[in-house]
Amino acid sequence: MTDYVYLKLQKFSGTDLTIDTIPLKVTSAQFSVDKNIPVINLPFAGLGTGESRTLSLDLGMSSKRLSLTGFIVDGSLKRSHTVEDPNTAGSPAKSLNFTAQEIAQLIASGVDASGINEYQAFQELILLMPSIVDENYAQVTERQIPFTFKARGDANKLDNTGAFIPHTPFPTSSTSTGLKGFVSSFSFSFAAETVEIEFSMEFTISDVLPWGVINCIVFLLENKEVWFFL
Repeated sequence: MTDYVYLKLQKFSGTDLTIDTIPLKVTSAQFSVDKNIPVINLPFAGLGTGESRTLSLDLGMSSKRLSLTGFIVDGSLKRSHTVEDPNTAGSPAKSLNFTAQEIAQLIASGVDASGINEYQAFQELILLMPSIVDENYAQVTERQIPFTFKARGDANKLDNTGAFIPHTPFPTSSTSTGLKGFVSSFSFSFAAETVEIEFSMEFTISDVLPWGVINCIVFLLENKEVWFFL
């Protein structure tokens, strides 16, 4: 595998990173994590001591973003809806060659789409990095795993001591879960006499509400009589 950054479509399933993904040639990846801690000014705190006081509430909130810059080149893509032989069950996905301009258009279309468009919208970003310590703090042979904000250890174990709720485990291979979220911005330009297309992208790490849940909420709001029976 020569690509280390992938965008996964909503339709992606399984472990094959060549199907329902778009590989990116990234030259720079910048992470930003902002801790959100409410601060309350304590009234009258300085009357007796001469020093004002504030109270901070660490409620486990933060904002996480990833900024990518790189270039797009011609490449081959596979979609699970297009197979080698439509008349044969289990036929493998067909590989099609795309120009750099076509791939840029696919990404722009995906950013513009909503979650209901499973073959357009993106749900996850994979940024592979080298790792030589596994999820149990054991030294291992170098392998590639997705960058993650997860900690090593099971619930309430190792780095997760105090985190007692079961969670998505620390990555163990290149096919493990990456960063869930959405592409909040995508910029690129077509320039004359160039083969590759330079781009910049902002990816917001977030748990995006599934489209099916949104449909249920809309249905309940539009059919108020249903609430009577709930």
